[in-house]
Amino acid sequence: MDAGFFFERAVSSLDRYHYDKALKYFRKAVEYEPENPVNHCNMAGILSEMGDYEGSNAVLSSILEKVDPSMTECYFYLANNYANMEQFEAAEEALVTYLEQDVSGQFLTEAEEMMELLHYELERPMKLSSIKSREGMVEHESARALLEEGKFTQAVKLLEEILSKNPDFLAARNNLALAYYYLGLFNKAQGTIDDVLEREPGNLHGLCNLAIFYQHQGDEKVLAELTSQLRNIVPFHQEHVFKLATTMGILGEHESAYGHFKRLIKDDDLNFDPCLFHYAAVASYNTGRYAEARKYWQQVQKLDPATEIPRFYLNRLEALREDGEQFQVSYHYHLPFEEQFKLWEKQDTGIPTGLKEDPLIRSSFFWALRHGDARTKLQVIQAFGSIGDVEVIEALRAFLMEPEEEKYLKNIALFVLRSLGLKESIPVRDQNGTTMADPQVISSELPVWEERWQAVIDTAAQNMGKRYNLLQQYDLEILWVEFLTRQYPKTPVITTVAGWAAALEYLTAKMHRRAITYEEVAHRYGVSVSTASKYARRVDEVCGIKEKMNVIFPSV
Repeated sequence: MDAGFFFERAVSSLDRYHYDKALKYFRKAVEYEPENPVNHCNMAGILSEMGDYEGSNAVLSSILEKVDPSMTECYFYLANNYANMEQFEAAEEALVTYLEQDVSGQFLTEAEEMMELLHYELERPMKLSSIKSREGMVEHESARALLEEGKFTQAVKLLEEILSKNPDFLAARNNLALAYYYLGLFNKAQGTIDDVLEREPGNLHGLCNLAIFYQHQGDEKVLAELTSQLRNIVPFHQEHVFKLATTMGILGEHESAYGHFKRLIKDDDLNFDPCLFHYAAVASYNTGRYAEARKYWQQVQKLDPATEIPRFYLNRLEALREDGEQFQVSYHYHLPFEEQFKLWEKQDTGIPTGLKEDPLIRSSFFWALRHGDARTKLQVIQAFGSIGDVEVIEALRAFLMEPEEEKYLKNIALFVLRSLGLKESIPVRDQNGTTMADPQVISSELPVWEERWQAVIDTAAQNMGKRYNLLQQYDLEILWVEFLTRQYPKTPVITTVAGWAAALEYLTAKMHRRAITYEEVAHRYGVSVSTASKYARRVDEVCGIKEKMNVIFPSV
């Protein structure tokens, strides 16, 4: 008699539901082969079947501690026992350990079912960071969510971490290329896509991304060959159809894009997505199907009534019908960049909260900050002051390290960082090297900066509030620095901080052609009209605002 003999007897007893005998025989098998973890597991299984969950867990714990710590399935058995004992916190801990350590994923389906049970019982999601048998999948979903939220820098960090552990995870590598692209890091994006296609030459996402990169680089010959290849592909999966459709549209292959979008619109699962109808409208417009484009944008208006996008393009279609003037339209689901700024300036409320999270809006900002002209970069920096999240701060810090950027733009960026509450010193690079700038210190050439001077700026900032945009607030600061610099060392004694602040707001408003009166600022700052007027005229005499702006200041 050996362990095998008793194992067969145990199995025979199990077949006849004689659990007591099966347990006795499994115990004998363990005695003969104490180093064999399978015998221990069988004994734990019988104890669990008999309702002795604590006894079963004692055996399972012994396996993990003394016999074979690599038997990660024991954690799954432990989780089952704890769940049967209604010890849900302990069950969660054991199940998380199983999922995070088990390589084979033998009980992955059952584990996911148990996750739902524990979610219901504990009234919260499980505290799961990764699933070993699906290495990187949970993290990849998190990275995709970050991309969809427009948090590209965070997505890059997470995707790079995933790929350091699993280099062959092609979906993660494709998304990393997109994240680089959205941030304007074209060389990194190109290199990442090359890595994808080396591993899998026919990867559709990789080929589509590569075509977009070739278009950006202006490599027409290679792009023409790749476009011809893509034109002949007819994908089956929705995800692939959508990717190919948007890619062909961006490449200017509007007829091909139109056909793919038409296929998608017929799918009942997708026909409530306003973005899809916008894409179909764009493809229709670009192929001369204006009536169809109007129909699709009207559908967008019904599905997403809060957005300005369909109204803008429907108005342009109406203008096209009246005067025949063609217009450019993007496959991205947002207004043209210039139109966005016009709308926000008109509303004078900054960027609407919902649009701050729009990944396409955010990607257009990151692009423009790297590749736009000086005016556009200035607009983006202003917009970043309204968004003010971690991604924005990192983008502005990177901008300050670009030696070719204008000093004026960098000063605005520092001003925005100060307005966002950043206190630590920041490296700033120019043609002469790198220096550390304190965003809390106003930039000036003065040898000193007195507390009363700062108090004037602080008082103005508190009173100007949201009625003035960041650029106007910055101009007020620059005006004050210019005035003090020209007067130095014979600067005035600041006895009435509020009076000087009122004067600076009045002059800033005038510089930006805003309607304002001495009475208005005097009331807001709690000073007399004559005080506000006197200080405003003093600053004007020194800085020559009247001559620069060709404005007449009223007498008091």
